[in-house]
Amino acid sequence: MKGKNEQYTTISKEILECIGGRENIAGVAHCATRLRIVLEDNNKANLKGIEKIELVKGVFIAGDQLQIIFGAGLVNDIYAMFSKLTETENMSLSDVKTKSAQKQNLFQQAIKSLSDIFIEIMPGILAAALLMGITSLLGQQSLFGEKSIVEMYPAFQGINRFVSIVSSGIFTILPLLVVYSATKRYGGRPILGLVLGAIMLHPSLADAYETAKGNIEPEVISILGLPIQLVGFQGGIIIALMMGFVVAKLDVFFNKKVPNMIKLFLAPMLTVLVSSLLLFTIIGPIGRELAQFVTSSLIWITQNLGIVGYMFFAGIQQIIVITGLHHILGAIEAQLLTDTGRNFLNPLMSVALMAQGGAVLGYVFLNRKDAKVKEVGFSAFGSVLFGVSEPAIFGVTLKNKFPLIAGCLGAAVAGGYVYLTKLTAIGFGTTALPGFAIVAADNHGHLNYLIAHLIALVCGAIFTIVYGKMKKRLNPSIKRKQMAQPTLPNR
Repeated sequence: MKGKNEQYTTISKEILECIGGRENIAGVAHCATRLRIVLEDNNKANLKGIEKIELVKGVFIAGDQLQIIFGAGLVNDIYAMFSKLTETENMSLSDVKTKSAQKQNLFQQAIKSLSDIFIEIMPGILAAALLMGITSLLGQQSLFGEKSIVEMYPAFQGINRFVSIVSSGIFTILPLLVVYSATKRYGGRPILGLVLGAIMLHPSLADAYETAKGNIEPEVISILGLPIQLVGFQGGIIIALMMGFVVAKLDVFFNKKVPNMIKLFLAPMLTVLVSSLLLFTIIGPIGRELAQFVTSSLIWITQNLGIVGYMFFAGIQQIIVITGLHHILGAIEAQLLTDTGRNFLNPLMSVALMAQGGAVLGYVFLNRKDAKVKEVGFSAFGSVLFGVSEPAIFGVTLKNKFPLIAGCLGAAVAGGYVYLTKLTAIGFGTTALPGFAIVAADNHGHLNYLIAHLIALVCGAIFTIVYGKMKKRLNPSIKRKQMAQPTLPNR
């Protein structure tokens, strides 16, 4: 039996051979489960050959990176050997992302930048959303009885109140955090982003929510003949994204133009002053209209397209994931939450993901005698349970085409159930099993969340199995080909 070092060396050499050699490598790194390689020319990669390599659980190209799934723990050992073999030991994941970004067009780079902005602040959002889920569980009636836990056990009231305050903290300053993260992402000094974020939420400005309700008449001042309403930007996620970009570009501009002798104090002052002026005169008004349009459009869809709109979105959501456009949805979800307090997109995305997991199980059932399919399939399904669908999509469903469509149909059915039960979330950024914690308790939300996911899982599996059997029946040569193909041994 091979020793592990010898085994990993063999695997590394086979990968190198399948990707066109060392000269075709621009960068190498790894994440929790995948070896990530940026290639000079993706066309030289033999994906089918990589799939056959020992211990490989799947392979796909996403974000202009070749990603080879090995699984948690194992990928560290494979990376250590592969990076040593290719002399790329000192590259980080951020280096690889940079190399990958250099190969993307402007549209792809814009989408990726949105993702990077929210990844920076996502731990805080998830922490707050999960804590909100706890308060929801403690306060929901009829979940564990006629009364809520807090009503049945008054000792929990203090805890519930404390957790409620802690959970809502981040959402009161979310625009500030978004400006900070966006400024950092676009190359400016993050502290200047924090300053602009603080200006957006300044206590001397009229509260945006109260002003919108007509409860407050904002102060109006004149600057160079321009009337400016002194209204805050609470909930202005889209405005915050735009301001982060503006602050970063102005910071870079003034640092280049201001003489070194006075740069230390004059450059940041000009950045803050000009950015603030743009905030109140151009960016703020445009951003408010854009945010209103996005929110109104989504609400219009739910009110006018009803169940059809829900089913359509759930059905195509994983197609959106394949294109990479799903990174935009984080900004939309954040804006939706700040405007309405509820996020109806999250459950739809979650059932769409789970339906792909069902399609994977259906495909595994159809090919249950193939050890390689089972190995890849069960690993991919495990990722789906924790909210990651890429291994399922690129490792199984998209590669075999019909399971992807079957999963989308299963998602559409589950999306219809989400509409009928008025299922929503009180946060974003987490789906599947972790997403249970951010389900809105209204209308027996947690129970309906479980049922919706079971519908997605079962429908995705059944549609895949039914289509797969029909396909074999209509094309007997597939069955003969599979019978002639030797089953890969467990290694």
